[in-house]
Amino acid sequence: MSWQRAIGSLGLGCIIAGCADRAPQEASLYVVKPQDTLYSIAWRNGVDFHDLARWNGIAPDFHISIGQLLRLVPGESAQPFANRNIESRNNAKPATAAVPSSLAWAWPTDRLAAPQPVASGGIILQGRVGQDIRAASAGRVVYTGTGIRGYGNLIIIKHGENLLSAYAHNRDALVRDGQEVSLGQLIGHMGEGAPQKPALYFEIRRNGKPVDPLTFLPSSK
Repeated sequence: MSWQRAIGSLGLGCIIAGCADRAPQEASLYVVKPQDTLYSIAWRNGVDFHDLARWNGIAPDFHISIGQLLRLVPGESAQPFANRNIESRNNAKPATAAVPSSLAWAWPTDRLAAPQPVASGGIILQGRVGQDIRAASAGRVVYTGTGIRGYGNLIIIKHGENLLSAYAHNRDALVRDGQEVSLGQLIGHMGEGAPQKPALYFEIRRNGKPVDPLTFLPSSK
């Protein structure tokens, strides 16, 4: 299987969740499982985590519980939750995160070949097993684990208010959920992805949607 075919299905929530075999109403709901986070659920279903929180009346700390039923699409019943969430946001401390456009970015690993763009929006960076994987920008780790199908051992970092970066197919993770990381900080080591070749699959999402990482990364090392 080629990288393009393997990665092409990433981020397609209905494929991952088996929506084709489920009724529309069932496909719009999700039961929180162990190791899920709001960010990983939003990532899996291609929605903005802010929207997911608003549709379900989740407070600004984005805390969810195992067994909790979440709505994956907006609906009439989400309206009172949205109002409650806005009130909670107004009472919360002002955000101190940097404006996304002011963030500094760097390549997440050494490049042994030209990056390979993938139709899903990310890029493949070929390397060697065990090669350093580094935070492409300063932020906070919001997910580490293997619970998102097709990404292997995945690390997701939140940058500012609307950007997330993902580092897939790591051999290991040297950071934990909730940890603040700096630009260029070592977060893991390169593993193998489909088709069993050493490489990092790297992706950036703005408001839940993939964007071209090459517009963020510097033109040279």
